[in-house]
Amino acid sequence: MRLLWIISFVLFSSSNLYAYTKGKTYKLTILHTNDHHGRFWPNKDGEWGLAARATLVNQIRGEVKAAGGHSLLIDAGDINTGVPQSDLQDAEPDFKGMSLLEYDVMAVGNHEFDKPLQTIFKQREWAGFPFISANIFYQESGENVFPTHIKKQMDDLEITIMGLTTEDTPVKSNPQNTAGLVFKPAVEVAKTLVPKLRKQTDVLIALTHIGHYPNAQHGGDAPGDVTLAREVSGIDLIVGGHTQLPLFKPDIQNGAIIVQAYEWGKYLGRVDLEFLDGVVTLKNYELIPINHKDSEVKIEADSMIEEFLRPFKEKGDSSLQVELGATEVEFIGKREVVRFQETNLGNLVASAYKNKFNADLAIANSGGLRDSIYPGEITYESVLMVLPFAGEIALAKMNGAELKVYLQKVITELTPGSGAFPQMSGVEATVNDETKEVTKIKINGQPISDDKIYKLALPDFIAAGGDKYPIIKFTKFGYNDADVLKDFILQKKNLSASDYAPTGYIQHE
Repeated sequence: MRLLWIISFVLFSSSNLYAYTKGKTYKLTILHTNDHHGRFWPNKDGEWGLAARATLVNQIRGEVKAAGGHSLLIDAGDINTGVPQSDLQDAEPDFKGMSLLEYDVMAVGNHEFDKPLQTIFKQREWAGFPFISANIFYQESGENVFPTHIKKQMDDLEITIMGLTTEDTPVKSNPQNTAGLVFKPAVEVAKTLVPKLRKQTDVLIALTHIGHYPNAQHGGDAPGDVTLAREVSGIDLIVGGHTQLPLFKPDIQNGAIIVQAYEWGKYLGRVDLEFLDGVVTLKNYELIPINHKDSEVKIEADSMIEEFLRPFKEKGDSSLQVELGATEVEFIGKREVVRFQETNLGNLVASAYKNKFNADLAIANSGGLRDSIYPGEITYESVLMVLPFAGEIALAKMNGAELKVYLQKVITELTPGSGAFPQMSGVEATVNDETKEVTKIKINGQPISDDKIYKLALPDFIAAGGDKYPIIKFTKFGYNDADVLKDFILQKKNLSASDYAPTGYIQHE
């Protein structure tokens, strides 16, 4: 079903004098995507994919041009990480595919830093379009790592697009890849930059990867688009990503239109604007579904794009269809579940980590679990869909007294709903909801002993402070997280639902 939302009213009036023609109405269409996460090829149900996206984009471009308007195609970041066929090739098919779609610009997302900076620069070469972010700086020189903005000229109308990246990036990507970089608060940087850009442009767009949080309720995450709009006047349009939620109607805040197109290329966002005598007016906004299973209209794949991408898909497939085992039930990794509660997938993954080191306990952060394992055959591809970040599993040792302090923070401070929410194996505890004190801690069924040394297995990402976990000393042995889970499934073969069913290992009183 095609979702349409139409409005016509003044959003921003410019008091500056520019080269635009007075009395002339300019039509500008912004096509937007975000949080692509490696989905260059359609899924098993034939949904999404760059080739169908290309068909839709080209159709709209033709319509806009025929009506005397101009269009831009932009992305709000997080191209990296999510599908093994893409991850194993550094997202080369995704960026080269986007280049063929003629994207104009992309904001840098936090998951771009799942790869080292040099890989991001290589991806930028594949893409052939600018990567922008105004709030990422080199620590040593203080210079911007990426351009802060770009300018586009549509006839005699000037459009400026400014980029922003969540300042949470160092704790929401591999910390090793952000070493030597500074992520300044996005809203504070915008407070300085927007007034300067506003004086030099007709239409100002913020292309952001900072998230849409209704009514600015961002919880433990960094402030997002609503806070940006409320605290920084002068932005006409905010095209966002990061929270991976659809906005089926725009959120209008302080004269700024805020939009977001969900994730994975499930929708193409379309914003139709008009500009007349310094006034920007929103005429139409819609999210257009791309071949959802229940879509009434089938979008044909662009044959040239499809044939270009096919060798990448086949190359990725060749090493991934190795059967590891089987399951009769779904191991649940859905974002809206695994980030809020203990799940059988969380128990499976933590058990695999614990088993690898013969550790006393193990922790997995829910944000590291990116997909479910579905009933039927389990392949290496299935495992890489769950654990796509190519992180390492670390081993930490601490005495019982230190472990109590650590678990107190992990259990009470890393709240449900965030990627930090812990999935654990070998731990039982009770939390006093009034005092927030963790009591009655048991490790493998035995009361914790202050003097005993315990071994904790966990991703090096959170051991180093990722997802706002306490930083602890740890040792790595070169064990990739996905390979640890793969070996565990190979050992078990058929996964029993009862072995990993949630037990309520955290009790409340």
